[in-house]
Amino acid sequence: MTAAPTPSLRERKKRRTRQTLIDTALELFTERGFGGVTLDELCEAVEVSKRTFFRYFTSKEDVAMAADQDLWRAFLEELDTVDPGPRTLVELARDTLLVALERMDDEGWARRVLLSRRLAERTPSMAAHGLQFCEATTQEALSILRRRFGIGAPDDVRPRLAVDMLVAAFHCALAGWVARADEAGGAGEAAGAGPGRPLPRHDLDVRLRAAVAALSDSLTMSVEG
Repeated sequence: MTAAPTPSLRERKKRRTRQTLIDTALELFTERGFGGVTLDELCEAVEVSKRTFFRYFTSKEDVAMAADQDLWRAFLEELDTVDPGPRTLVELARDTLLVALERMDDEGWARRVLLSRRLAERTPSMAAHGLQFCEATTQEALSILRRRFGIGAPDDVRPRLAVDMLVAAFHCALAGWVARADEAGGAGEAAGAGPGRPLPRHDLDVRLRAAVAALSDSLTMSVEG
């Protein structure tokens, strides 16, 4: 296998600036509330101009949800190159997302996701931004599936449902992961409010597999009056 090229000094600096913006934003938003921090204050804290900020992000919501969005961008990149193999579309999507999760190897990623999810729960504009990003990601995934595998005719709802089911399974897995982190004290540590550490990313992998495995049973679950 050919080793990935070493990033240039300029590229490394850009990555550090972006990461500093994300981490500082999450710390300030958690401490003072999303609405309690202006974009000018965030840029001042990181010592960058607003012009520099907008090279990386479109808004405060965008920087606050960057960790989650990085995962789904990695998912799209993997989907564009994955070998379909003998598996169902849902299994393909699941495995692709698991590979994307493996790429989130920065130990700070779990902490950023925990902080971001907590902020989104009490910030309507973040929730709305998340919905818009989710729809854009879904449409891009469907476009890749049409281009690479020739599936997804206008009157065929199955690819859309498959992607939607993956997203729903991930949200269930993430909700359980965040709740478990809260119980374990990881959320308090992430916000600087107490001891403990966020759960490892591997636990999210396990929960995602379990949630996808439960999809078929949910479709056949009966209700007795």
